[in-house]
Amino acid sequence: MPQSLAINSDYKRSLLDSLELFKDVAPDDVHDLLQRCDRRDLATGELLLSPGARNEHVFIVLSGSLSVHVGSIDTPVLASMNVGACVGEMSIIEDRDPSAFVVGAEASHLLVIHQSVLWEMVDASHDFAKNLLVVLSERVRSHNRVIADSYDDLRKFERHATTDALTTLANRHAMEELFPTAIALCIEKEQPVSMMMIDVDNFKQFNDMFGHIAGDRALAAVSKILIAQFRPRDVLVRYGGDEFAVLLPGANCEQALAVGERVRAAVSGTTGDGSDSLIQIPVKISLGVAELEPRQNLDSLTRAADAALYRAKHGGRNKVSV
Repeated sequence: MPQSLAINSDYKRSLLDSLELFKDVAPDDVHDLLQRCDRRDLATGELLLSPGARNEHVFIVLSGSLSVHVGSIDTPVLASMNVGACVGEMSIIEDRDPSAFVVGAEASHLLVIHQSVLWEMVDASHDFAKNLLVVLSERVRSHNRVIADSYDDLRKFERHATTDALTTLANRHAMEELFPTAIALCIEKEQPVSMMMIDVDNFKQFNDMFGHIAGDRALAAVSKILIAQFRPRDVLVRYGGDEFAVLLPGANCEQALAVGERVRAAVSGTTGDGSDSLIQIPVKISLGVAELEPRQNLDSLTRAADAALYRAKHGGRNKVSV
């Protein structure tokens, strides 16, 4: 439970000099107000502040330390508050619940200042008001750094989440965002749009015979050839495993078939760049082509292209089918 604060003048002077809110504050300016503050003992792991719990106090660490966590108390420590530091001031200034969890990192003694007393201290001491502004400024800068770091982490995560590591192509997750956008643009411009599904023939047998490392290198080599065969506006993704998907904006089925034949010929028997004899084993592909029909969406277009690929593979492989 909070206890009344009883301190002699010598200790008060030493105490004030060590607290960030009271730097250069004349003891006489806040003497009576300090007598209206409380002290709280906080155990290790005890919760002090949390989102969703109203806060009306500023807490200053007299001994021990506090840890700050975002999201939950189980997340890594975002910041440590040591002797002299204060917490809780942001929720009072913003008149909202705390944005983080604050717990005792060890057994700690805290000076507890109610918000009404805090504002009286601001009125009583120019130096106290200046220190509070400095603390708030540091908090804002700290929050901005956290936001910037989180944004960088998010960008890295998104990049990895939408890019296939082996081929560097966009992956199926990216396809779900890129393809509908391109399709909608073609519909708006009243242009045709076709989709092509590509599968490496007998890839399981290739892997079984030469190993997964050679298989990965073959897929990477195939992807390089595919990239060179399509226009910059075409959207090429690794659909999964040994399968690729391509959206061809502005191309009707006949045009897409012609592109498919060119791609098939480019890959067939020439996969690799001469640096690895295993990759020089002829690798062939099958392709299925479908043009977007009225009232079709990405799912139905994908099913149509996949059905065409099935016909190509079951028609002897190394073929392009509609």
